[in-house]
Formats: sequence, structure tokens, C-alpha cells
Amino acid sequence: NRDLSTRMLVGSIIPRGAIRTSRCETAHSHRFNSVPRRRLNVHEFQSQDIMRGMGVTVPPGGSAKTPEEAESVAKSLNTNDLIVKAQILAGGRGLGTFDSGLKGGVHPCNSPQEAKEIAAKMLGHTLVTKQTGIKGLKVATVLVAKRLAIKKETYFAILLDRASQGPMIIASSKGGVDIEKVAAEDPSAIIKERIDVFKGPTPQQIKNIAQGLGFSSHLFSQVEEQVSKLYSLFKEKDATMVEVNPFVETADGQIMCMDAKINFDDNSAFRQKETFAMEDKTQKDSREVDAAKFDLNYIGLDGNIGCLVNGAGLAMATMDIIKLYGGEPANFLDIGGGATTDQVREAIKILTKDKRVTALLVNIFGGIMKCDTVAEGLIAAAKEVKVQIPLVVRLQGTNVERAKQIMKESGMKIITADDLDDAAKKAVESLKNK
Repeated sequence: NRDLSTRMLVGSIIPRGAIRTSRCETAHSHRFNSVPRRRLNVHEFQSQDIMRGMGVTVPPGGSAKTPEEAESVAKSLNTNDLIVKAQILAGGRGLGTFDSGLKGGVHPCNSPQEAKEIAAKMLGHTLVTKQTGIKGLKVATVLVAKRLAIKKETYFAILLDRASQGPMIIASSKGGVDIEKVAAEDPSAIIKERIDVFKGPTPQQIKNIAQGLGFSSHLFSQVEEQVSKLYSLFKEKDATMVEVNPFVETADGQIMCMDAKINFDDNSAFRQKETFAMEDKTQKDSREVDAAKFDLNYIGLDGNIGCLVNGAGLAMATMDIIKLYGGEPANFLDIGGGATTDQVREAIKILTKDKRVTALLVNIFGGIMKCDTVAEGLIAAAKEVKVQIPLVVRLQGTNVERAKQIMKESGMKIITADDLDDAAKKAVESLKNK
């Protein structure tokens, strides 16, 4: 499941993909991550380790990076009722397909030897799901856990509610399934409890949740304990979402978190160093990783016109107008309102790493961001990476005349534009003239 908290608008659940891992959509159906990014995303096995450390009940198990490690973990569990789960930062694993030919990223196993064999078909192989795109993601770790008999499956999550500007518990008696589908088909099955961020969930709220989930009264104390610990995790770890699907009653009467998904607020990195050290950058676009080092907001797309813009709204407008004139944007790149010459230089270097980019469009409206700073960064980067593709630049605002003079004196072939409309036309036309 993706980050449910980013799918909450005024307390209502909206369909998967409307906002991402949060997602936005322009008028011409380009999809990209909204910025700035609000959360760190960690693997399921990492989420379970964090929960275990906070006293939350999760299935016995451990992670493995080799088939031999998977067998060793399985043996340590002293059972033949096992499950092996591929670890990638995307949902839909159960119905995914590996390049090894293996179907599904979640497999029950009946012996440690079988766990080893399944792990060998997962590790080092690419898993393609409905959320990864056709390229898929490479699996470097598997989770090996004890397979438990489940009596009842429910859904439980704590997230940030935009309307109340605080935590909200979302729960449903219908767990182990797509929660967005449940919300669409049976809204009455969704339980919502707004939480006082300072006091946490009250005993009455927890009782309401336990009753709504359909648990027997003799289990209410267990539910209260698990909910209280999950809320402590949410607050103490600066989480933006804690999602458990399914939140279950096992056959032997335990309340347990079977599948864990936790996201963390990026703004808390300075005090959650141990958690943020868990980030798996191999699961991300290398250009996004490079951009983050310089506080640039970058999302790769499928076109051939690289875009460098200041401001998310202006970036979306730039992408739309490129499309309007028959072009295809290669990326979303917002350098922000106070970018330095170094940031502009690094932005150009990131754009030119994309071999599909055959033209660059720079669109800057200088307020706090000074146009001459952009011009200096552009020229420095263009000389450093020896830009050989058309470079279209539209600058307006603070120090724009100084910027134009800098570009003119540089001796470089820069195509200037008076406005965004003109810039988009020239960027698209530059490709036709190549």
C-alpha cells in the first residue's frame, strides 16, 4: 500500500495515485511526485524492526540478503510454516512478476530449504508490479517470517489529517484488502477518529475502534495496548503515517500487526538520524538522489526537453505549454526561490545526464531568486559539461538586464525568449531544426 496519509483531502480518502508516493497531475496527464517531499519511505522489514523496538507485536522473522541467510533465518524460527516476502519500496508485490520467471513477490514456504530456494529466485532479480512501472525494482533483501493462522483481518492506520491539522486514526473491519476500494464501495466500513496530538487516543476512542473493528470484548485490552504503542511510535518517531494492513487476531487470540508500512517526516531527519540512516537509495532514481544533495526538487519523466524552473506552479505551467506546442517535458525540476549559482550549475548537470534530453528550457521568474545568479550558474555549468544541445532561456524579474548582459558576453549559443509562450515554442522548434 502506498502512503495513505498523502491520499487524505479534508478527511476523505481519495483514489490511489491521485497524490503520491504523493502524486500530482497536470492538465495534460503528466504524473510526477509533488514537492517538497514530506516523508522518508522504508522497507517493510525495517518498519517491523521499528515496531518491535517500540513494543508493538509483529510476527517473528528477520531480513536476509542471500539465500543462505534466508535459510538461516527460517531455521531460527523453529517452524515449517514460513513466508518469504520480497522487499521493494512499492506495493502490489503479491501480484508482481520477477525477471527470473517467478510469479509473485510473497510466497508461503513449508521448509527452510524451500525458503532458501524462493529467496534465490527473488534476490538480485527485478520485480515488476503495478506500482513500479515496466522497469521494476531490483530486490536486494527478503523478509522471512513465521506464517501464522489468522482468525480475523482488519485495517488500522494513523496519519496526518489535513482538515484537523493533526493525527487521525483510520480503521476498518475489512482488512487485508485494498482500503481505497473499501472506502469507495462501502464508506460506512471506514472508521475515523481525530486524535489530540498532546493527549493521544482516549480510552473511549480506542473502545470505539475495537468495537468498530469487530473484536470481542475480551480482546479490548490488547487492542488498547497495541493502539497506544502504535501512537507512541507515530509521535516519537516523527511519522507521517503508520499503516497496518492487516491488523489481525491470530488463531491463538493475539492482536498482531502483520504487515507494516511507516513513513517519516523529512523535516525530522536532524533528530531521527538512526531512522533516516535506513533509507535505501538504490530504490530511487539516481538523479533524484543527486538532486536531493543540493536541495533541488527533481522528478524524471519520459520526454526530451529538460526543464529548469523556480517554483512548482511555474514548473507545471512550463510542462503544460511545452506539451501544448507538441513537445514532451523530460522532467520536473524546481530549484526553489533562493537557489545559488552552485545549485543552478548542479541542476544543469543533472539534466544533461539524461541521454534522452535533446534540448533545455530554463524558465525563471526572479523575485528572491536573482536572474544574474541563474545566468552565472547556467554559463558555468554549460562550460563545465560542454552543453551541445539547444539551450533556451527565459528570464524575468530581479537583475534581468544584468543577466542578459552576462549571457551575451559569455559568447555561448543561448536562445533567449521574452515570455514563457515564446520559450516553449523555441524549445520545441529547436528539436525540429536539429
